[in-house]
Amino acid sequence: MRHGKKFNHLGRKTGHRKALLKNLSINLIEHKRINTTLAKAKALRKHIEPLITKAKTNTTHSRRVVFSYLQNKEAVKELFEEIAGKVADRPGGYVRILKTGFRQGDSAEMAMIELVDYNEVYSGKSSGAEGKKKTRRRRGGKKSTAETTTTETTNEAETATEE
Repeated sequence: MRHGKKFNHLGRKTGHRKALLKNLSINLIEHKRINTTLAKAKALRKHIEPLITKAKTNTTHSRRVVFSYLQNKEAVKELFEEIAGKVADRPGGYVRILKTGFRQGDSAEMAMIELVDYNEVYSGKSSGAEGKKKTRRRRGGKKSTAETTTTETTNEAETATEE
């Protein structure tokens, strides 16, 4: 029976599970994206999102609390300086889990977990198309008169060149 089982124990004792989540957290902070099993990715999300929220307030107390979970000075420094600055206006949901298929050896479901603000391709924040927003029309609405006149003149020019 699973009475009172609030989180996935991942088939490990407490010390081994804490060490696993600590190492996965450090690697995610360092590399911004890691591949792991789906169960570990879901457990890691519950472990690291409160740490990122705590990192948004840069105080000595919050640094000490986060360091007690990570035990890595470089990871804490990068979390508070670089990552916290990028996620300052985000109200939660700092990581994304994408399923990547099944592992060949044991058919374990694999997933990629990444920090949301560091994937420019998936989030649509490309540097080239920032200025112009693409608009979409509903029900094939009418084009403006300027657009119709330019298309008519280009059509006339094309027919003249074909003759």
